[in-house]
Amino acid sequence: MVNLQQVSKSFGKLEVLKGLNATFEEGKITAVVGPNASGKTTLMKSILGLVLADDGQIQIDGETAFHNPLSRSKIGYMPQKAQFPDNLKPIELLNWVQDLRDEKSPRLHALIDYFQLTPHLDKPLRVLSGGTRQKVSAVLTFLFDPPVLILDEPSAGLDPVASSRLKDKILEEKRRGKVIILTSHVMSELEELADEVLFLLEGKIVFKGSLDEIRKRTGEPRLERAIAKFMEGRGL
Repeated sequence: MVNLQQVSKSFGKLEVLKGLNATFEEGKITAVVGPNASGKTTLMKSILGLVLADDGQIQIDGETAFHNPLSRSKIGYMPQKAQFPDNLKPIELLNWVQDLRDEKSPRLHALIDYFQLTPHLDKPLRVLSGGTRQKVSAVLTFLFDPPVLILDEPSAGLDPVASSRLKDKILEEKRRGKVIILTSHVMSELEELADEVLFLLEGKIVFKGSLDEIRKRTGEPRLERAIAKFMEGRGL
């Protein structure tokens, strides 16, 4: 479980997160949505420990995430566009990450096969397509079987086959009881994957509930239109 208690963050005079309280539960996929500059990226980076909140508490499995590097090891993070050393090959990168953690993953070869990376393992990362690099990112995300997954536009750049495989893997991890936090601009993807929506507006949570609840509250049967109403302030 990931628990946020009165989490606030400012950058200079700009207050980005304003006393957030939220719980992300095991076996549930939560879609974090909101307009640009609503605080989505800062929220995810705060959970990851890449941004240190000014106030409040973030707990992962009951342990504080603040000033606790070990909490990061419990999170698999898939960014929209991962930055890899271009001179490395995928297999070198995967082995390097395992060496850094001093941990060999029994999932490595199965994940390489699952995401169909074998033909690309010995090519420099700089020559790989964006979609293939995203497959490398997917393998890294699931490699150490973390209890928490943070997925930021995870299907960006993937072809339909790879996107389908990724979504199946995400749903499998949900069934295994993982905490999954997801962002995506593709509303059909959220409708397919998410159990609930957390809507951020100007650094505040203005809605957190199931997809059915947001549809009922806005009177819109389609998630895209329901979220659009919130963004326009008509669903509040």
